[in-house]
Amino acid sequence: MTTTQITTAMTLAAGFGKRMRPLTDDRPKPMVSLAGQPMIDHVLERLAKAGIEHTIVNLHYQADMLESYLATRKQKPAISFSNERRQILDTGGGIKHALPLIGHQPFILHNSDSVWIEHETDNLAALLAHYDADTMDALLLMAPINTSLGYDGPGDFFIKEQGRLRRRTQDETSPNVFTGVSVLHPRLFQDSPDGPFSVNLLWDRAMREGRVYGIPFEGQWMHVGTPDALIKAQKVIQDARK
Repeated sequence: MTTTQITTAMTLAAGFGKRMRPLTDDRPKPMVSLAGQPMIDHVLERLAKAGIEHTIVNLHYQADMLESYLATRKQKPAISFSNERRQILDTGGGIKHALPLIGHQPFILHNSDSVWIEHETDNLAALLAHYDADTMDALLLMAPINTSLGYDGPGDFFIKEQGRLRRRTQDETSPNVFTGVSVLHPRLFQDSPDGPFSVNLLWDRAMREGRVYGIPFEGQWMHVGTPDALIKAQKVIQDARK
């Protein structure tokens, strides 16, 4: 196993936040307040705690507002912006567009609406410690459905032998949901399409080669994608701070 020091991240923040309306009518979803601060600040503080020195934030919806806010931020990590103002590029296309800023080393990918309460495990530290650049094109943080807040779907992946992932079929229900947090290697994007596309396309290709892995999340994971989930997440965070 090759241990890689990872100091770069990409924070996905370009989406329209349609499910969060009306709160996103006048602001991007990462700027919606959660427990007294914009949602994206929860993500950036966690990245800084994990030793991330630099994150790239992609911009599309309400781009000027988000860029202006983050440009005034003095705390770590340092922030660069990947401009998708002309065309939103989806997850895969957005990451590929940002690769010149990311560089050639593995990096954390973090959705801006993924927050959590730690229990005994530091989940980002565990993710970074488990990542093996020689064998993994992607390492995903997987939360149990039965304790996740803000998610009510049929799950995403099964964790198989040695931690390799298998996507559930249409008729299956998986006990695991992807938290929106992963470590990716830039080689995942070799021979990838131009323009908008989902990173799922590349995960499926790498899964067929046995190069996508997952580790279980420990704690209270929350997908803050709707006003109702926002209210519930706020209560969980406030109770945890008491």
